[in-house]
Amino acid sequence: MTRRIVHQLVDDLDGTVLEVGSGETVLFSLDGTAYEIDLTDENAAGLRDALAPYIAAGRSVSARAGSPRGGSAPAPRAGARTQRRSGQRDYAPVRTWAAANGYTLSERGRIPAAVLEAYDAAN
Repeated sequence: MTRRIVHQLVDDLDGTVLEVGSGETVLFSLDGTAYEIDLTDENAAGLRDALAPYIAAGRSVSARAGSPRGGSAPAPRAGARTQRRSGQRDYAPVRTWAAANGYTLSERGRIPAAVLEAYDAAN
């Protein structure tokens, strides 16, 4: 007895069976949740047309290396740093430098201006 497994892709919107080489898997995200959907070429174009005005008015947040078409980023791991707002400074290197140069700082909280000035002068 020979067993054969056949994988068929089906358009998730209208149920059309996607022949080999036709249709595509479209990746998108909304409200922090990433989605993928298998669509015929026509339905994929329709999705892109429907989203076009929103994409044109929006700002690109990320284009992850290795993700097709700049797909969405995976959810952050527990304990991972959150993304900083534009212009917000990353103080981790300042704390590392300060510890290596004789300054005593708490692990959290404000960094004294004198330490920031010394760090900026040294770097």
